[in-house]
Amino acid sequence: MSEGSFHVHGPHDHELEHAASHGGGDRFSGRIAVTTAILATVGALFSYQGGATQASAQLAKNDAAIRKTEAANQWNYYQAKSNKQNLAELAVVLVAPDRQEAYRVEATRYRTEKAEIQKAAEKLEAESKTFDAQSDAQMHEHHRWAQATTFLQIAIALSAIALLTRRKWLQWGVYGVAALGAALGVLAIAHV
Repeated sequence: MSEGSFHVHGPHDHELEHAASHGGGDRFSGRIAVTTAILATVGALFSYQGGATQASAQLAKNDAAIRKTEAANQWNYYQAKSNKQNLAELAVVLVAPDRQEAYRVEATRYRTEKAEIQKAAEKLEAESKTFDAQSDAQMHEHHRWAQATTFLQIAIALSAIALLTRRKWLQWGVYGVAALGAALGVLAIAHV
């Protein structure tokens, strides 16, 4: 404002007064801005879920590897008992008759111990397969979250292009790509 009673409006002042008197301003830009903010928020949530499912998948895969190692250890122990059983059975044939009974008892003991070791090894193998299946399911879900996040990021990029070019059809493209991303997010939630 100049001194005295004389006031000159600049172009910026005129635009602000016009926007205020007509309920806002550029509705196209406003819609794109709100859409972009919503997409960014939902995309951040999808990205978090994708990271969480990936971490869960890695933990399950780690548990599967641990069980596989434990099962391999049990099978090695089983093999050691088999070797001892074979030696005891061979001794029954080679030693004097008065010493054979001790080796028969020993061979029977090894056979019993092997059965218990076999059950433990098979249980560990089953647990490993369960953890592997959990890991695979979590990775599939992670991929769904990643796909959903990618489509939302594409929609955000299209929002910027739509805002710069002011093309209405691009705005509808934003909504379409965002809907596809949201659908993939719903599939991830449903574990599909």
